[in-house]
Amino acid sequence: MVASKRAKRVTIADVAREAGASVATVSRVLNGVDTVAPGLAERVRSAMADLGYRPSAAAQGLARGRSGTIGVLVPDLANPYFHDIIKAVSAVARDAGSRVLVMDSGEDPAVERELTEDLLRYADGLLLCSPRMPRADLAALAGRGTPMLVTDRQVPGLALHSITVDFFRGIMALCGHLARLGHRRVLFLEGPEHAWANSERLRALSGAEAFGLEVITLPCGSTTDEGYAGAPAALESGATAVIAYNDFVALGVLARFSELGVKVPDDISLTGFDEIDMARFSAPPLTTVAVPRHRLGQIAGGALGRIMAGRDDIEPETVPVELRVRSSTGALS
Repeated sequence: MVASKRAKRVTIADVAREAGASVATVSRVLNGVDTVAPGLAERVRSAMADLGYRPSAAAQGLARGRSGTIGVLVPDLANPYFHDIIKAVSAVARDAGSRVLVMDSGEDPAVERELTEDLLRYADGLLLCSPRMPRADLAALAGRGTPMLVTDRQVPGLALHSITVDFFRGIMALCGHLARLGHRRVLFLEGPEHAWANSERLRALSGAEAFGLEVITLPCGSTTDEGYAGAPAALESGATAVIAYNDFVALGVLARFSELGVKVPDDISLTGFDEIDMARFSAPPLTTVAVPRHRLGQIAGGALGRIMAGRDDIEPETVPVELRVRSSTGALS
């Protein structure tokens, strides 16, 4: 029995021998340098085709001072909110001939800064999705000169390009909806402490008295488990409606309420935020605020591409949201 041999990889030296040229000449042709005589350049390209030579993208990137990679950092890959953004950004990057490298900080601001430094070693541009790191760290990054864009975070006074979601208006829409249903005491299950999206929700709720609402806040988080754990305290608050930080939290609350025999919305109303796919299929389906995450990713990917191309006329943009009323909220009896 004859053992099969792995095909030998064609190298740049093989191309040089086939074309009767130097390795340096082949390298110049690969990198688009126009100092090579047309006839010789054509001979090199023919040799590459004949031998089936495939240049190393990494090596070409190093020669040009570019990696062809966009770095994306998110706080929690388990959250589908970020999946949809990454998917849209990846499509935009692919159309531009770039690839995406994704890292997850696990909601830890210190880890976030460390991973950002790693990404800066490999990426031509950087997208920070809902960064949790302190202002001082963002200021230091902004001073590095690397093309960078931030989503879902505004940092006044820093030269950072940002694309945000109108979380404020989304919470105000929920407040108006609950007030119209007759609710007066509402509990908000807070999200991650360092999330700008959470501070925007709290900022909106600080004006809820305009709707005749009294708002209580309770630290919670952003996951289903955290919502599940926070459900008993939500009941003890005496609120007639709960606004969860996001749909994940709301689904955890809903599961625990079901175990406790609490009926939604007969006993208490419940809302989420973000409009993840599962929100429509829970029992009952969740009232929530739809965030156009795909659109957010498209805008962010396009804007980062323009920044990487040297454009400095990128204007901040706020993506609108939409209230989706379903049967998890009801009139106060």
